[in-house]
Amino acid sequence: MSPSRNIALTVHELEAGEFYWVLMEEAADGDAAENDRRHVYVPLEAAHDPYASYSNALVAGVAVMRRLFGSEGKTA
Repeated sequence: MSPSRNIALTVHELEAGEFYWVLMEEAADGDAAENDRRHVYVPLEAAHDPYASYSNALVAGVAVMRRLFGSEGKTA
């Protein structure tokens, strides 16, 4: 069984009315103590073209997650 991956999806409005989805993966952080866990993410994939709304960008980002990891969350 492959180890689980922590993936985050966010949407950024870089210019007024231009929304981009960004997939990020949690980076290993060996310096953080277990009780003081910090979540550091690095970009994995991002939209190249803008979407007209936050919700359209979010739905497109989810579609990319499903393509990459499957509908059940399994790695490709």
